[in-house]
Amino acid sequence: MAAGELSVSEAEAALSGYATTDAGRFDAARETRRGVPEAILAEGKTPAEVGSLAVTAVETAGRALVTRAEHAHRDAVEGAVANAHPEADVVVDERSRVVVVHALDFEPPALDATVGLVSAGTSDAVPLGEADAVASEMGADVRRVEDVGVASIARLLDRVDDLRACDVVVVAAGREGALPTVVAGLLDAPVIGLPVSTGYGHGGEGEAAMLGMLQSCTVLSAVNVDAGFVAGAQAGLIARRIDAARAE
Repeated sequence: MAAGELSVSEAEAALSGYATTDAGRFDAARETRRGVPEAILAEGKTPAEVGSLAVTAVETAGRALVTRAEHAHRDAVEGAVANAHPEADVVVDERSRVVVVHALDFEPPALDATVGLVSAGTSDAVPLGEADAVASEMGADVRRVEDVGVASIARLLDRVDDLRACDVVVVAAGREGALPTVVAGLLDAPVIGLPVSTGYGHGGEGEAAMLGMLQSCTVLSAVNVDAGFVAGAQAGLIARRIDAARAE
């Protein structure tokens, strides 16, 4: 640090595993310790705080992963990163509200494992985008199968062979949440149900979807409503184990 080769944040992260900022402590060692990259949840934070944390993430972990980012958060991240690290690559997914930043010298991991991401309808693509971001950042080969809900099950049956080629599958569905049960009954891979708050009326806002997945008569696991990051991280951890087994 004295030689100017490390910033204060980089030095603190190297010594303690986290970096302290005015916006909070960034867990720079989470991926090494847990296998899942640290994410910056934009909800509840000011745009300036999110931008500051994104810069710290790039400096200490080589990348930043920002979730639930509104337009002001995204603009702040792009501005802060452009000022501090103009060579960094910034990718914004408007639909899922995810921002991913890679430092110029960042080398993303690559796993010999495939994660399938399935949506019942177009509206379910928002939390599924979070799952896509984290699973991809963990190095999994991500394949998406979109808009195959049970209202027209022929759409799903046309893609069963594609899903059977996947090592683990995340299925996002709202309303009554039937799609993960159907998918799990057709595959021999682990299936993670992702309930989505696209329903309305009694049992709306994802409640019926979550309960349906928890009561599934086929074997699957389920995360909380709209918890795309959690679903993607769980799939990524399974993919890491599969990759390690294939490497032996």
